[in-house]
Amino acid sequence: MIRQPFKARTPEELISLLSAVAMAILAALIIMVLYYGREIIIPIALAVLLSFVLAPLVRLVQRLRIPRSLAVVSVVVIAFAFIFAMGSLLATQLAQLAGDLPRYQSTISEKIQSFRETTAGRGTLERASSMLKDLSKELDKPKEAANSLGTTAAPKATPPKPVPVEVLQPDPGALESLQTLISPLLHPLATTGIIVIFVIFILLQREDLRNRLIRLAGSDDLQRTTAALDDAASRLSRLFLIQLLVNGGFGIIIGMGLWLIGVPSAILWGILAAVLRFVPYIGAVIAAAFPLALAVAVDPTWTMLLWTIALFVVVEPVVGHVLEPMVYGHSTGLSPVAVVASATFWTALWGPIGLVLATPLTVCLVVLGRHVERLEFLDVMFGDRPALSPPEIFYQRMLAGDPTEASAKAEEFLKERSLSSYYDEVALRGLQLAQADADRGALDPDRLTKIRDAVQEFANNISEQDERQPPKVNPTTDVEATSAIEGVAEDAPYESLRVLRKEDLPAEWQGEHPVLCVAGRNPIDEAAAIMLAQLTGAHGLSARVEAAEALSTANIFRLETAGVAIVCLVYMDASSPAHMRYSVRRLRRKLPKATIILGCWMKDIDPAALESLREGAKADLAAATLGGALKLCIEATGVDSLGTGAEGQISKITAA
Repeated sequence: MIRQPFKARTPEELISLLSAVAMAILAALIIMVLYYGREIIIPIALAVLLSFVLAPLVRLVQRLRIPRSLAVVSVVVIAFAFIFAMGSLLATQLAQLAGDLPRYQSTISEKIQSFRETTAGRGTLERASSMLKDLSKELDKPKEAANSLGTTAAPKATPPKPVPVEVLQPDPGALESLQTLISPLLHPLATTGIIVIFVIFILLQREDLRNRLIRLAGSDDLQRTTAALDDAASRLSRLFLIQLLVNGGFGIIIGMGLWLIGVPSAILWGILAAVLRFVPYIGAVIAAAFPLALAVAVDPTWTMLLWTIALFVVVEPVVGHVLEPMVYGHSTGLSPVAVVASATFWTALWGPIGLVLATPLTVCLVVLGRHVERLEFLDVMFGDRPALSPPEIFYQRMLAGDPTEASAKAEEFLKERSLSSYYDEVALRGLQLAQADADRGALDPDRLTKIRDAVQEFANNISEQDERQPPKVNPTTDVEATSAIEGVAEDAPYESLRVLRKEDLPAEWQGEHPVLCVAGRNPIDEAAAIMLAQLTGAHGLSARVEAAEALSTANIFRLETAGVAIVCLVYMDASSPAHMRYSVRRLRRKLPKATIILGCWMKDIDPAALESLREGAKADLAAATLGGALKLCIEATGVDSLGTGAEGQISKITAA
């Protein structure tokens, strides 16, 4: 056996390994502290969440010129008085329900008897009874076998009759009676006291706690981090308060509906529904199980059960799919996998209270991850924002040959922003990533062709999109599209470029394809030219695309130029200015009257470099983006750039 030589690790590998081990040890320690210290940590967690809910109320009271300490104490006292009142009402309802349960036994017996009398029920019960008898016979077989072998048990002696003994406890004293009464209440009262103290402390010292968190985060930019954490705190406060109001409203509607239906202890089930709705996905189902079971026990018929099912089936979807998106806007910031994982994790650590607190606690962690650099991994792990940037997602889908999914995401983007902005901020940057991979030799010719074909199909898929000001009445809820939209301002330079009508164009622009888009060197350039052609077509200027081979000496003379008024020569890299110069020269000979635009769509190209490339190539105009090239094409038509478009849209065309 030949032993492999030992390969020594580099210092960088050792540091990375030690860092991973340290992170694993730290995570294990944190989980141990959360588990074994839950008696203290759970009240603190509840206090933090309550402070987020009560902070807007404290600020509201402070606006009435009331001192902060008095505002905090008064709001906390009122809040806990309300909580105690709800707890007392809950206890009363539970006691009443426990006293009424024996009365429901007869109803359940009647329903079982009714089920037994039906044909299906009789058959089911008879089969169950027969099965139980067979099992009983199987269990008795060893005893029967022993008797068949002739073994007889010796007669048992009659045991002596036990003497009855009565143990009498001495009458408890007043102190023991008081201790028996108070001892079950000590733990809840202590926990409540800890929560009250921490809530008051957090509300009084929230700026100081924020500053300490900034210090722990080790941020160098205090101004930005302070503003970010203040914004995060206000967002969390608003989110939790709205969530409390929505879930409370859900509980009120359920309680009133159950009361009208006639289900006993309707207030109890309404409170339970409001609390359990904080549990994602299964909370409403668990809340519905109890009143459904009670409806079966109370009503001799099945009417109450059917009405209760209808109540939950109607109310929960309306609240979850209509009301919540309206008041929350987009999502709470958690991915579905994170919601399930967090619910499992916190329930395993803290039991039922962990299940209720799972979503609010995870939302807090995700918000911290978005605003504190050292905690960014929390946002990556649990947040609903895509792990890849929109350009990276576009490039990945072109690589995978999945333009259909990319088209669906683009349509979501176009609900709030223009096609020009999508091409510039997402698609073009995705092609720049492809060009970077091509420059370092990571893409072979087959891959380049695959990307070009995927972009062609993508452009065909969205070719029916109307490039006019998108209405804001139906914003997108897709997280990938939202991530891309956040990077484009509503007043971006190319958001409102004009859509032209063919009858408004000069005669030389009314040909079948007045715009000719030509790829510079490779299939990525051709993919970019395809996008420009689709974009100009969406603005009323029909375009044709030619591959890079059309610029060769042998093919340039066969190039179809009828009706062409402007040529866009597209390059995704500036590695060969000579190639640009010769290409422009050939196009000039073939189309002496056409305007030639040099599209240099490299990453982060500055205006001086762009102008230098234009002068070197002897082109008429140059553009660094798709939107810039489109604007130059519209301006080249000579149509009044500040006029009103076909749909009454005023263009916002600025200098290139």
